[in-house]
Amino acid sequence: MTAKTLIYDGSFEGFLSCVFYVFEYKIEKVKIQNEFVVQNSLFSENQTVITHKEKADRVWKGLKNKASKNSCTKIYYAFLSEQENVENTLLDYISYIFKSTTKVDTDFSYSSALKISQIAKKVSREKHRMEAFVRFRLTKDQIYFANISPDFNVLPLIAKHFKRRYADQKWVIYDIARHYGLFYNLKTVEIIHINFPSNFDFSKTNENYFADEEFDFQKLWQHYFKSTNITERKNIKLHVKHVPKRYWKYLSEKQPDF
Repeated sequence: MTAKTLIYDGSFEGFLSCVFYVFEYKIEKVKIQNEFVVQNSLFSENQTVITHKEKADRVWKGLKNKASKNSCTKIYYAFLSEQENVENTLLDYISYIFKSTTKVDTDFSYSSALKISQIAKKVSREKHRMEAFVRFRLTKDQIYFANISPDFNVLPLIAKHFKRRYADQKWVIYDIARHYGLFYNLKTVEIIHINFPSNFDFSKTNENYFADEEFDFQKLWQHYFKSTNITERKNIKLHVKHVPKRYWKYLSEKQPDF
């Protein structure tokens, strides 16, 4: 039997539509691939699966009935990891859940269940770090802007936190690695895409784009950070453990003095 590769649009609903397709046609030899990272195989037949919300919802509802809430969360988190071949590990895990007559979603003796749990844990850790390390800067348009470049696609996971925490101000959090962001307009959070100038430096606070008071605020923040930092008790190794260096270029307190 020729293997089949199902191509989807990269969305979670698109992935679930592929899962529905596999079950509907009882396909055994199958791979699921994001259309943006398709790898052609000489021994595989490609099939594009159109995202179908109703079918995706049926799969998700079925999972909620068969698995715990925590396991469904892990499935979503693992999907957002964007790790290579994660769709097929998820498919194997989901198939295992549906085929079993008892609840097996936490059966870590099953390799896919364990792997999904491990991946989800990494995504969860990145989510919490983003919630802690995001630094907003006030633009000339009076919108608070923050840019991030996380290891995983965590923007969908942090939207609720920032909407609740900064409910009284307009803000944008932009993922420069994935070229999309979230815009909160005091009512709703929307997905946006911005065409930045080719010379735009996300690690700098450019006076052409940011408000004058933003520079004053950053000076105060840097002075506060220095005044609370006791040199004699400095522990770089512990500090890097809690605040990895890859986040430093986007933290106001880590920037050179003005």
